[in-house]
Amino acid sequence: MMDRIILEDIEQIKSNVKGDFFADKKILVTGGAGFIGSWLCDFLIGFGATVTVVDNLSTGRLKNINHLFSNPLFSFVQSDVCMFECDERFDVILHMAAHASPDEYMAHPIETLMTSALGTKRMLELARKSDATLLFASTSETYGDAEVIPTPESYWGKVNPVGPRSCYDEGKRFAEALLVAYHKQYGLDVKIPRIFNSYGPRLREDGLYGRALSRFIMQALSELPITVYGDGKQTRSFCYITDTASGLLLLTANQGARGEMVNVGNTREVTILELARKIKEVTKCKSAIEFCPLPKDDPKRRCPDVSKLVGLVGWMPSVSFDVGVERTVSWFKL
Repeated sequence: MMDRIILEDIEQIKSNVKGDFFADKKILVTGGAGFIGSWLCDFLIGFGATVTVVDNLSTGRLKNINHLFSNPLFSFVQSDVCMFECDERFDVILHMAAHASPDEYMAHPIETLMTSALGTKRMLELARKSDATLLFASTSETYGDAEVIPTPESYWGKVNPVGPRSCYDEGKRFAEALLVAYHKQYGLDVKIPRIFNSYGPRLREDGLYGRALSRFIMQALSELPITVYGDGKQTRSFCYITDTASGLLLLTANQGARGEMVNVGNTREVTILELARKIKEVTKCKSAIEFCPLPKDDPKRRCPDVSKLVGLVGWMPSVSFDVGVERTVSWFKL
């Protein structure tokens, strides 16, 4: 799906990232019909890369990539990454496939674990065969309910290994360990960004897939109560999609990041209650804020230390929280 807002944002990514590294390369994107994956596809096609997307559409949406189907540089394979087999060789693999929404991954815990474990193993073997660069989309969830804020990559995390969120948290932690093992044993070029909360156009809002920000926007636009879990004092660090995508692409192309875990996120902490009030302000809705029970093991604070990424690629988030929310609300109104 392409519109004025997305086209403007793609141009912003292009101004942040030189396309030389990606031009003329064969690139595989798992989860390429998803939120972040579809943005990466738009950038890569724009710079002349040949892109193959693998997605089983369990969480991705065809409408995110429909506009690419007519491009000869683009191809789509509907397949579970855990079952995907391919004789082709690729220069770069961006392994973005995941069940990233808490309600959704808690409803599908085994599939979530297998995507991180077996899916990552398949991508690592394909990367080893191809001698490809492999970027794996890890997550701030590997830190669990962090006791160190801002959280650096050196922090080992505080994660309940068998709690309701463990299928996602521990799946990603296992995948990270497997990636590092392939790097050490085979010298494979792996990059492991730990992505903090990202948002923007194409973020799903429906059913189990909805995140807090997109759910709040749709509730506000429908004049429904905005449902905040707990007292709303828990924090997250919301990073607009152009900043997230730029960080991931810069990291993929950076040789100093081989075998490294690197935080990608915005450094401004925002309470969930502040987020709800901001969306009420931007949408000018009359929705009441309704408080609901806090889910078990919901992290109290989330904020990255991004000094490692700054040192590697000179990246810093450039889209403010206010501007990002306004652009996202405008897109949802389209």
